[in-house]
Amino acid sequence: MSLENFRVCDGDLDEELLNRYGQGSVLAVDTETMGLLPARDRLCLVQLCDNSGMVTVVRIQRGQTQAPRLKQLLEMATVEKIFHFARFDVAMLQQQLSIYTQPIFCTKIASKLARTYTSSHGLKALVMELEGVELDKRAQSSDWGNAANLSDEQLSYAANDVRYLISLKQTLTLMLQREERWQLAQDCFAAIPVFVTLDLWHYSNVFEH
Repeated sequence: MSLENFRVCDGDLDEELLNRYGQGSVLAVDTETMGLLPARDRLCLVQLCDNSGMVTVVRIQRGQTQAPRLKQLLEMATVEKIFHFARFDVAMLQQQLSIYTQPIFCTKIASKLARTYTSSHGLKALVMELEGVELDKRAQSSDWGNAANLSDEQLSYAANDVRYLISLKQTLTLMLQREERWQLAQDCFAAIPVFVTLDLWHYSNVFEH
């Protein structure tokens, strides 16, 4: 795939990329999996993007349980990790690679708190409104398990899922601050690990009557 500022790593980050990403204050993160159940479906890719637009796709092998450099990066307290629907990605990373991601910003939660004028909070709708870019989602439901032979379409899709998250975070933060919902958003982000643990333990509706 011929994309500028694009790297593919097998199993883990290399030392150079760890140092590069670790020097920033924010990092966009996404995952691609074989399904939506962390206990059943395996993690296939982890995508990263920094402020300069440097995208890295880490291919996770079947049965892999560790990625030490990726773990070091995603657990760094000095680097804020930005996801869209963090609850799922953080759960997959914790379940399969024992990565306890923090600190976290979730653009889906931020959108739901800030953009109360719409019910469209998917990444495609969010990027279209705030960035003026229409994402190609045709590869969303595809086989990510054969990571060594991903198509250009799949790699482009994976890259675009992280390419706009930092910019979205900046715009949504301003909206939340303007509407005096910023502290509530921060409290929600801080609670994500609790919801992840509940999900992994198969608890549901524990806050309901």
